[in-house]
Amino acid sequence: MSRAARLGELAEVVRSKNAGPFLLALDLLFRDEARYRLVRDSGALTPARIAALYRVPEADVLGVTSFDAAQAIKITLRRARSAGGPGDSDVYGAQQHAPLLDLPIPPP
Repeated sequence: MSRAARLGELAEVVRSKNAGPFLLALDLLFRDEARYRLVRDSGALTPARIAALYRVPEADVLGVTSFDAAQAIKITLRRARSAGGPGDSDVYGAQQHAPLLDLPIPPP
């Protein structure tokens, strides 16, 4: 791979969902180990980078966790508003994955 690929091109599944009323889980699932390791080892999924993408304080990025056996990465964020609370625009947290899709993953 000679150019940076977008995360949405490398991951088989990029999804978001509530992890309780105050947390959001972003799941990245990969078709094969090579793509998973490329993303995992790229350094692109740092808490600082995720915070910038989601325009939240870095302290609101609670974890970026890799699961080798599942070829998956989970990112956990604090929700800006509780699920279903006043001003919440996505009660299920199901439409929050879009900022990750265009994240460039540099070639190895």
